Amino acid sequence: MNARDLRKKYIDFFTSKGHVEIPSASIIPQNDPTTLFISAGMHPLVPYLLGQPHPFGQKLTDVQKCVRTGDIEAIGDTYHHTFFEMLGNWSLGDYFKTEMIPWSYQFLTKELNIDPKNLHVTCFEGDVDAPKDIESHDLWLNSGISEDHIHYLPKKDNWWGPAGNAGPCGPDTEMFVDTQPEAGPVEFETGCQQGRIIEIWNDVFMGYYKDETGKFSPNIQKNVDTGMGVERTTAILSGFKDNYLSDIWQPIIKKIEEISGKNYSDQNYTRAIRIIADHIKASVFIIADGVEPSNKEAGYVLRRLIRRSIRQGKILGIETNFIFNIAQAVLDNQDNYGGEYPSLNQNKDKILSLLEAEENKFRKTLDKGLAEINKLLGKNHSVSGKEAFTLYESFGFPVEMIQEELAKNNLTLNIDEFNQAKENHQKQSQTLSAGKFKSGLADNSEIITKFHTAAHLLHSALRKILGNHVGQAGSNITSERIRFDFTHPDKLTTDELKTIKDLVNAQIKLKLPVIVETMPFIESQKQGALAFFGNKYPEIVTVYTIGSKENYFSKEVCTGPHVENLSQLSQFEIIKEESAGSGKRRIYAVLK
Repeated sequence: MNARDLRKKYIDFFTSKGHVEIPSASIIPQNDPTTLFISAGMHPLVPYLLGQPHPFGQKLTDVQKCVRTGDIEAIGDTYHHTFFEMLGNWSLGDYFKTEMIPWSYQFLTKELNIDPKNLHVTCFEGDVDAPKDIESHDLWLNSGISEDHIHYLPKKDNWWGPAGNAGPCGPDTEMFVDTQPEAGPVEFETGCQQGRIIEIWNDVFMGYYKDETGKFSPNIQKNVDTGMGVERTTAILSGFKDNYLSDIWQPIIKKIEEISGKNYSDQNYTRAIRIIADHIKASVFIIADGVEPSNKEAGYVLRRLIRRSIRQGKILGIETNFIFNIAQAVLDNQDNYGGEYPSLNQNKDKILSLLEAEENKFRKTLDKGLAEINKLLGKNHSVSGKEAFTLYESFGFPVEMIQEELAKNNLTLNIDEFNQAKENHQKQSQTLSAGKFKSGLADNSEIITKFHTAAHLLHSALRKILGNHVGQAGSNITSERIRFDFTHPDKLTTDELKTIKDLVNAQIKLKLPVIVETMPFIESQKQGALAFFGNKYPEIVTVYTIGSKENYFSKEVCTGPHVENLSQLSQFEIIKEESAGSGKRRIYAVLK
């Protein structure tokens, strides 16, 4: 089964069960500023999982584009991917286990034709916070899974959330497929360790709420959240242990083989080819959703993906620009993405030009790195592990190339010292980023809600003072401050910043109400609601109006969260203004 057929089967199955298909959100979060990328199907649905009514109802399904950056170093094996598609369905306070588990069994065995004898499932074994999930066990048993294929596991394996210190959470039940039943019986744990028994789907039952004190209680709105990866499932259904052998990847891999003259089947080059295929496909989708290479946040991740691809190209013996051609293979992969994601074709020229420019820039950087190595060799007659890491981090100079240059001088690199410096840097980065990559379920706190509302006021004030060319170009909101990016060519003057600040505070003093409505997207545009993400919006949207419907200060398409009245906000202060790239500015602000 190919990816297109899998997507269609999944969506058709759940729409037949009363679900409404919703479009994939952008990879770049528009209303969850605590993460750089959408990494799961539930992320765009955070407000609705918390109780806000969804304009399409309580039963939803989609194919969501996702990017996960935590496993970049693991890319190169058979199953990790930076960009992937997640099939999902949700119940927002509608159905629960009684419906979901039989549906899961039906889809796996009837739609995907997986032999029930080859299925294993896991359930929560229970602890002091919640009882053993006997209900899920019995539902699987009654559906057709044999007793010896149902396994109880602890919270670390079969419990989801909360994403932060508090929020919705609950037990999950995971589904696995034995990919080598012909090899005879195998213990579940052994099969998983051998890579023979592979997870294919996960049903999360958010039936609990954990409060700030750590106490678990029944959740007011019981949600179901599921996730099935397209790449992994397609490979399993096609009989492949290696995801990269499926039709999702083969057109891209064939192009890499053609350019490099190396074969994927040659184990000396398999890992490098996988990394290039993965990273360039991810880069294409990230650029299509509005990100450009830079040294900050999402742009830095994009730059890192491109540069890692070029490094791997050197392993394959590619010394000239090639990223453009690999990206073209991704864009031409019509069997998988044609018609699925219009943003690819709409941004084709931009995608290709940005990738080519970035490759040119990095090749110059490599020349600088080589010059630095020669400088160190001339001065110290060696390169320490710490110095090598500085070259790696500052210039993106591959450690393999550093070793090659040292070998030319009959020197070796202290790789343990290099790895220690790298580990220290990663720990520091993780510490600095703590909280940055949490799901929005953890961050609809009172202060985040206030800051989010203030960001709408700032957006409107910027347009009123600077002009209607101003549009939101990104945001990041933490419990400490608001960061708001917007389109504007010039640095703001001191007077402009004061006028903008005063205008925001004037609205707060007026104690304006915040009105929330759902309506067709077309109607929202007729009413003047701001919306800068084009076809990323569904047919029905939520609109937040600050002021009265007839005389408003701000009206935007958004999913929240927001305060109910500006009287809940304190004084607004702008603490910094700076460039955010070509034609963009950035403001940092707080509520005092």
